[in-house]
Amino acid sequence: MLPIEEMRAKAQGATALQIAFIGVVNHLFSLLHELGEASPQELAQRAQLDAGYVERWCDAAYAFAWLERTADRFRLSEEGDAMRPEHPESRMALAIGTVLGAHMAERAAVLMRTGERPGEKVLAERESILPWFGPMLEQTFRPIFTQMVLGHLPILAEVDQRGGLVVDLGCGNGWYLRALLHHYSQLRGLGLDGFEENIRQATELAANEGLSSRVQFAKGDIHHFQLGEMADLIAMNRALHHVWEERGELFARLHAELRPGGALLIWEPAWPKDPQVLREAPYRAMAFQNLSEYIQGNHFLRPEEIENALQEAGFRTQVHELRSDVLVEARRPH
Repeated sequence: MLPIEEMRAKAQGATALQIAFIGVVNHLFSLLHELGEASPQELAQRAQLDAGYVERWCDAAYAFAWLERTADRFRLSEEGDAMRPEHPESRMALAIGTVLGAHMAERAAVLMRTGERPGEKVLAERESILPWFGPMLEQTFRPIFTQMVLGHLPILAEVDQRGGLVVDLGCGNGWYLRALLHHYSQLRGLGLDGFEENIRQATELAANEGLSSRVQFAKGDIHHFQLGEMADLIAMNRALHHVWEERGELFARLHAELRPGGALLIWEPAWPKDPQVLREAPYRAMAFQNLSEYIQGNHFLRPEEIENALQEAGFRTQVHELRSDVLVEARRPH
């Protein structure tokens, strides 16, 4: 049994990230970076927030070392500065993920009594979380994509050479397509997502990055999307498990939407065969997330399940390991 002091330290770590979450979603870290230092009243006025809440947040953020203070004036600590979403090594995703996890834990505790599985709408139940869901995923997974995928898969260079179309189903804030288009100068992109907020963010970010002429984002259902032309590559990033029960119909449709020689790129968490692996650090969060996925009507998949299903649908497959995730490349034969 862990000593009580160690358990309390773990609990305080979660509390620290909950306090950081408040600062992230209300842009307080970013504003303090701009101001250099400020009193709670000055910060509240600049952020257009209630001064009483901001004063108490400043005290709590100081207590957990996100802020430094001189008398009644506050400035960012080094750790607080790293909570800014704009920071090149931002830790913002940790704060968002902690509060999202608390929300999912509360929902699981209640829904466990009834067996209800309400689906993806649980992600939109907290108005402060949904706008940050895409940025959280981008900060978590774009570095892995940049280091381990871009420049490493021949199919991407092939599609780039012919100025082909890449479709991202469930595109979120568009980070995947934006990363692709920055790396490959001839690619074109189409991102589809079911949340209007994600489409708004993706469109705005692409415009800010000068990519609007090469990428389009639109609201679309993964079951009923329509493409204006056949795709050279269709990506599904951590989305297949959401539609696994309809995989036969889905794979047949994706096969029909791909040009001969085109490919699917399926990125999924790699659920392990051996449950003891779940005790290893990279997999612990996956175990909790699998509970969260159950709320949404899903469950994580083993890599061999994905590969076998794609082969049965007529694709040639190749599996690439991405840390505790897996990327399955599935080509449509010529």
